[in-house]
This record gives sequence, C-alpha cells and structure tokens, in this order.
Amino acid sequence: MSDAPAKILLVDDEPDILEILEFNLRKEGFEVATAGNGEEGLAQAREFRPDLIVLDIMMPVMDGVEVCRQLRADATFDNTIITFLTAREEDYSQIAALDTGGDDYITKPIRPRVLISRVKALLRRNARQEEEEDSNFISIGDLEIDLEQIVVRRGKERIELAKKEFDLLTLLASKPGKVFSREEIFNKVWGTDVIVGNRTIDVHIRKLREKLGDHYIKTIKGIGYKFEF
Repeated sequence: MSDAPAKILLVDDEPDILEILEFNLRKEGFEVATAGNGEEGLAQAREFRPDLIVLDIMMPVMDGVEVCRQLRADATFDNTIITFLTAREEDYSQIAALDTGGDDYITKPIRPRVLISRVKALLRRNARQEEEEDSNFISIGDLEIDLEQIVVRRGKERIELAKKEFDLLTLLASKPGKVFSREEIFNKVWGTDVIVGNRTIDVHIRKLREKLGDHYIKTIKGIGYKFEF
C-alpha cells in the first residue's frame, strides 16, 4: 500500500451513522466517501476505488450482500477489503455476508473507536498479505509457516502437522482476523468434489489447538473460525 491515505467507502442508509463514522475516520487521516443505499454504494465503489468498504447489510434499493456479490464478481475489487455492519445476533446475515466474499463483520451498535481499530487492523493485514504473496513464508506472531517445506516453526521448535492440518492453518493464517465460514474452509481445504463428514473441520481444529495452543484459532459460533495472535 502506498503512503497516500487509505480510501474508505461507508455505505449505510442511516445518515447519523454515516456522519459520525465519516467524521471519526477523517480525523484519523483517511480519505472517505459515503453512500446512502446499496445501488449508490456500488456506483461509488466503481468511481472511488476504495481500499476498504464498510457495508451495511439491510439497506433499501439493494442490500449489502448483493452489493458484495457484484463487487466480488469484478476482478477490479479482488484486493478490496469488505467489512459488513450487522445487527447483533443475526447469524444468518453474517453467514450470508461472509459467503459472498466479505472479509469481516462488525455488529451494531457501532462504537467509532472500535470501528477505527478494526479498519486499521484490516488494512495492516492486507498490506502484510501483499508483501507475503511472493514469499514462501507466512510470519505471524511467534509462528513461521514455511509453504515450500510444509513446516511450521515457533522459535526453534518445529511443529509437525498433517497435510490437511497444515492447509487449514495456512488458510486461516493467510488473513488473520478474517472470519472463514465453514463452507469456505471446506471448499478451499478439501475441495468441492470431496465429500467429508460435518465434524471434519472441528476435528482438525481440535488437533491444531492441541499442537499450537488454544489461543490462535477462535470459534465464531454459527459461522466458522478465524486466526488471532
């Protein structure tokens, strides 16, 4: 990412939310654009080319899930971060948001400082991922994942993982903080042509926690898992 301020697009049909979030993000030095519904947000995204989009799910004209679906169908937005705003306890909305290509979600009511912290973390994660794309290593916290030798190290300790455990860890660690849905994990680790039991992911997560420790992988109830450090 360049030294220019990151560009943030806020899409929400509540003017008060847009106003307070725009004010706080601008105060942090971000370049900010806003839109009041999904259709307007889609048009703004194509014109503004944001680095990150904060997208409400429930909106008139076009909902946030459909906006995300259309953006992810356009290769121009492959590296654009999309985080959703969802009502608390709306598991079905959160699952739909992540299944269509969302990177994260934030529950309402929104605290501006929490949003800013999450935005900064997502932007840092994206920058780190871009730096590591041409590398054979993922270095995160005290772990180093060697993609070429299929090895995980913590300091001088070598941690032996089975192939699917390694693949699962690599997927989760590729985007720390991103919530991966169970369907996404199945598709990317086992493939769409392989039939596995419903508990397969849970068993592999349990084995990873036994070998790495409990604190790296967090369960997001009803949705999936994410990597934290």
